[in-house]
Amino acid sequence: MKRSASKQPQYKILTIDPWLKPYYSDIALRMQRHADTRRALLGDKADLSSFANGYLYYGIARTEDGWVYREWAPGADEMHLIGDFNDWNRESHPLTRLENGNWEIKLDGEDALMHGQRIKVQVTKNGEKFDRIPAYIRRVVRDPETNEFYGQVWAPNRPFRWTDGGYGKRKLSPLFIYESHVGMAQEDESVGTYREFADRILDRVQEAGYNTIQLMAIMEHPYYASFGYQVTNFFAASSWYGNPEDLKYLINTAHEMGMFVLLDVVHSHASKNTNEGLNRFDGTDDQYFIAQDHPAWDTKLFNYGKYEVIHFLLSNLKFWLQEYHFDGFRFDGVTSMLYHDHGLGTDFMSYDRYFSLNTNVEAVTYLQLANELIHAVNPFAVTIAEDMSGMPGMCLPIRYGGIGFDYRLSMGVPDFWIKTLKESDENWDMRKMWHELTTRRPQEKNIGYSESHDQALVGDKTLIFRMADAEMYTGMNKDYHSITMDRAIALHKMIRFITLVLAGEGYLNFMGNEFGHPEWIDFPREGNGWSYKYARRQWSLCDNEMLKYAWLRDFDRAMLKFARKYRVLSKRGAVNLWVDQERKLLAFCKGDIIYLFNFHPTESPTNFFLPTHPLGAGDYRAVFTSDDVSFGGNGNISEDYVYTAKDVPGHGVGFEVYIPSRTAVAFKHV
Repeated sequence: MKRSASKQPQYKILTIDPWLKPYYSDIALRMQRHADTRRALLGDKADLSSFANGYLYYGIARTEDGWVYREWAPGADEMHLIGDFNDWNRESHPLTRLENGNWEIKLDGEDALMHGQRIKVQVTKNGEKFDRIPAYIRRVVRDPETNEFYGQVWAPNRPFRWTDGGYGKRKLSPLFIYESHVGMAQEDESVGTYREFADRILDRVQEAGYNTIQLMAIMEHPYYASFGYQVTNFFAASSWYGNPEDLKYLINTAHEMGMFVLLDVVHSHASKNTNEGLNRFDGTDDQYFIAQDHPAWDTKLFNYGKYEVIHFLLSNLKFWLQEYHFDGFRFDGVTSMLYHDHGLGTDFMSYDRYFSLNTNVEAVTYLQLANELIHAVNPFAVTIAEDMSGMPGMCLPIRYGGIGFDYRLSMGVPDFWIKTLKESDENWDMRKMWHELTTRRPQEKNIGYSESHDQALVGDKTLIFRMADAEMYTGMNKDYHSITMDRAIALHKMIRFITLVLAGEGYLNFMGNEFGHPEWIDFPREGNGWSYKYARRQWSLCDNEMLKYAWLRDFDRAMLKFARKYRVLSKRGAVNLWVDQERKLLAFCKGDIIYLFNFHPTESPTNFFLPTHPLGAGDYRAVFTSDDVSFGGNGNISEDYVYTAKDVPGHGVGFEVYIPSRTAVAFKHV
C-alpha cells in the first residue's frame, strides 16, 4: 500500500492574490520561520504576552524590602551601579553576574534608592570603564549646565490614577488620525508640554473631527531636531515635554474624550550615541545591533535574528501598551527593516523584489511576532506599517500567510501629488490619478493621506506652500484674490477630498496642514540662532475669521463630517464612471455616493452627463461640494437643486450637471 504524500499547507494569501502562487515556497518559509522562532522563544508555552515581560524583570524596581536593578550585558566584565544614592561611588555597588549574560544588584531598604535620584551604570570591558544609562530606564533627564544625560529613578509614591475605564475594550473605526508632535504643538516659541497638549490641543483635534492622535517623538531622543527618529532610550517617555505622569495625563484625557492615541514607534533603527543609548552598551558592537549601519540615516540597525533582541523589542511594545495605555502603533521605517538594502533605490516593480536574498526574513518574522503580541495584549489595538514597497500580506492576518498589520500608509499618494503639482494643470494625468489613488493590495487596508510630515520640514514644502509660494505671506486675507491664490485654495480642498474618499480605509493629517499652515518646520539649531519661531503651530491663523485659513479649517471639518455621516471610509470598491483627460474630469461611485471632480483650470462644462448606473435612475442632490461659500467657494452648486437621472439613449442612466472648474461635488440618491 502506497504511503500518501504529506499535504502542503495552503495559505489564504495565495487565494486573495493569485499572482503570489509562484512564490508559494517563500510564503511557506515566512510561516515556517514564524513557527520555528515562536517555538524557540516560548518552548511549549503558547503565551507570547507572558514572554514579553522584560520590562518587569530588567531595569530598576522596588521590592518588598528594597530595590533591585537587573541588566542584560553579556559582554561586560564588571558592572557597578552609580548615582546620587551613593555619591557616585564607582566601587561600592557592584552587580553580580547571573546566567545568560544577566547582571543583578539588590539594595536593602526602601530608602536605598529614592524617586527622582539620578543614576547610571559603570561598565568595565577589557580594563576600560565607561558609563551607560540603564537600557530599561523609564526616565532620562538632561543636566542644563553640562547637557549630560542621566537616568532617573522614577517611582512615585502614588501611581497614576487612570480613569479611562474603556481602554482596551472598544474598537475605533474608521480612523481619522491627527499626527502630532507635542513639542511643536504650541504657538509659543518654546517646547510644548504633555499637559499643554492635553489641555489646549485635544479640544481642537476633537472639534476638527479627528478621533485618533498619533504622537511622534515620544521615545527618548537627545537631539530635538531629529523629529524623534534617533531614539536612545526605548522605555523612557521623552523628557523634552515633561515627565511620565504628564504623558499618562495626556493619554488618559484623550481616552476620556473618546479618542485613540497611537505611538510612532521606532524599531527600525537606533541612535549611534553610546553615552545615552544602546550602542556598545556592554562594550561590544554586536549586543543589540548588526555590524552595518544604516547607509542613509547613519544609525544602528537591530539584529532581528537574535532572541535577546526580539525579547527586548517585544517587551518594549508591551510596555507602552500596559504602562501608558497606548492604543497601538505606527511602525516607522518598515521598508528599511524588510530589505537588506533598506529599499534604497529599489523600484519594486516585480514580485521578485519582495522574495529574494535581499529580503530580511528575520525582520519579517519579528514584525509578525510584534503584531501577534500587540493584538494578544489588546485585541482592539491598531498597528500601521510605514511601508512604501507594497510587501504582499503586510496587512493580512498571520494565519493567512500575512505579517499581521491592520493598515499600511498609502505612501505613494503624497509622492504622486508632489509630482503632479510640478506639472502644469493642463498636463495632469487623470487616469494616473485614478490608478494611484485606488490601486492597492487586495483585502489589505490603507491609511490615506495627501502630504507627509516630511514635506513640512525646512528644505521642502507643504502642498499649499508649493501652490501659493510667496503669496502665502500676502494673500491670505479673505478679500484678496489672484490666479495663484485662488488656485491654491481650490486645489488644496480638492486634493484632500479625493484623497480621503479614494486613498484608504482610514485618513491621516499632520497637525496644522488641514488649514494650510504656512512656512516650514525648522527646529532650533545653530544655523537659525536656536530659534523656535518655525518649530510651532500658529493656531491663531485659523482662528482669525478674516483669513483664508479659517476657510480651509471649516472645509476640513465639513469634509470629515461628511465622511462620518455617509461612512465613506467603510465603503469598498469605488467604480470608475468617467475619465476625461482633456477636460480633466473624473467621476466615480463609492457606496451610495457619486463623486464628480473637475480639475480643469478654466473650463466649466454646463451640461456634463454624469452616469449614475451603479445607483440607478431617480432623484439626486448635491450633499457636499468644495464650492460652498463657507469654504471660500463661489456657491455655484446648490444643495437644494434636484437632479433627475434617467435612461438617455446613447448615454445610459444619468443626468446633466453644471460642474465649475476646480470643483468637487458629491451626489446622493434621494
